[in-house]
Amino acid sequence: MPIKTYDAFSRLSINDINRITNFLHEYSGEFKDTKRAIRKSILYAAKEIPGLGGYVFVKEEHNEILGVIVVNRTGMNEYMPENLLVYVAVKEGARRQGIGKALIKHTKAYCKGDIGTYINVKNPVIKLFEKQGFTLRNVEMRLIR
Repeated sequence: MPIKTYDAFSRLSINDINRITNFLHEYSGEFKDTKRAIRKSILYAAKEIPGLGGYVFVKEEHNEILGVIVVNRTGMNEYMPENLLVYVAVKEGARRQGIGKALIKHTKAYCKGDIGTYINVKNPVIKLFEKQGFTLRNVEMRLIR
């Protein structure tokens, strides 16, 4: 099955937004954000809320989601990546079958400009990103208010 690409022109239905939000929340493991945060990134990518938009890449088989990547466009370049890979998740039973790798390759081919992502230092997915050409560049420090 091909990877489906959604953006401001190929709209996601409310049902799709809910399915993808629930999928990402369920399969992001201990590093997951709230459903509200996940949904907001999808709405931003689909330009349902103000912003530059982005992309949602979905791998499905028989109407079952196997993997998802959400990318938000930043509008920045030179000093920040133009694209921020916000979420990536693969269904537990479908891992180690090349789905994550295929989604990242699709993302690299589809997005124009640099792609950045934030990954918890304890998350084993770091190795997958390194194999796909991503390099450790900065350490994020955050003041939470």
